[in-house]
Amino acid sequence: MSVIVPTFNERDNVTPLFQRLQVALAGIAWEAVFVDDNSPDGTSDVVRALAAGDSRVRCIRRIGRRGLSGACIEGILASSAPYVAVIDADLQHDETQLAKMLGLLQAGQADLVIGSRYIEGGSADSFNKHRAGASALATEVAKRVLRIDVADPMSGFFMIRRERFEQLAPQLSTQGFKILLDVIATAHGALRIVEIPYTFASRLHGESKLDSMVMLDFLGLVLAKFTNDIVSLRFLLFAMVGSIGLVVHFVGLYVSLEVLPVPFAESQGIAALLAMTSNFLLNNFLTYRDQRLKGARILRGLLLFYLVCSVGLLANVGVAFSVYNQQPIWWLAGAAGALMGVVWNYAMSGLFVWRKR
Repeated sequence: MSVIVPTFNERDNVTPLFQRLQVALAGIAWEAVFVDDNSPDGTSDVVRALAAGDSRVRCIRRIGRRGLSGACIEGILASSAPYVAVIDADLQHDETQLAKMLGLLQAGQADLVIGSRYIEGGSADSFNKHRAGASALATEVAKRVLRIDVADPMSGFFMIRRERFEQLAPQLSTQGFKILLDVIATAHGALRIVEIPYTFASRLHGESKLDSMVMLDFLGLVLAKFTNDIVSLRFLLFAMVGSIGLVVHFVGLYVSLEVLPVPFAESQGIAALLAMTSNFLLNNFLTYRDQRLKGARILRGLLLFYLVCSVGLLANVGVAFSVYNQQPIWWLAGAAGALMGVVWNYAMSGLFVWRKR
């Protein structure tokens, strides 16, 4: 079996986790695959030092890519073991349950075994009040919207048959933190799932990676799965940023016209420039944060984004005009043009502004 450990700035936790795995998996053939997102604290160096002394340790260092889900997908697909587990590096998951999970899979009782905090015998008492409330709300939303009959679909601790995961992998999102939710929703009830209880411990070293962006990622993932992946998580975030840009445009137009004041044509140009700039910055921070532009590349990216959006504006107007000529309903023509514009901007931004290297 393979134990996949996604890491970012976890150098102080890597060795203790490996030592715990040695004890918990004694007598079992296993390997630990640490997938590190180029941690600046030298996490990969610690993993390589462990690997030099024990062939069961492997290190995958990712450059230019970020995100727990993407790290888990790469780690699992890099494994040849029939069973793969995902466990956090922060020592909050109970590694002593791994042998039990493996036994359930080997006995043919399940395709996926989840370490659950919310069934009898499990506990998440280490959560503070705010995090406990957010976790409970997210779990309830996922269960109701996606009709998932699992007590803890937000768990980051699970084990799955690799061949079943490989069947689902092409449809999974590489963004966000909720890889298990994505797996369950994508399977559409085709996985035999068993939950076992465990106690979620407190973090000993390092800082939590959860931030305010995680909730947006979660909501985008739920919407994407609710629409059967007709639209991607990244496209939903891009469209949301575009909606914010529309507000920025109108605010800028009002201030330029009424406060400065500036003639309408110039005001419209100023407002459009402000909206495009805010869209670029928000997309760089949120939508493409796993490919975030930094340093001198920000200016080049901004100029390319201006160009992409300018062409997108022409596409917007052209489609709206064509629809209006055929069916003179202003809101329908406007919506068609706006949709064309956002699709164009999204596609071209991915190709030219935030293209993967």
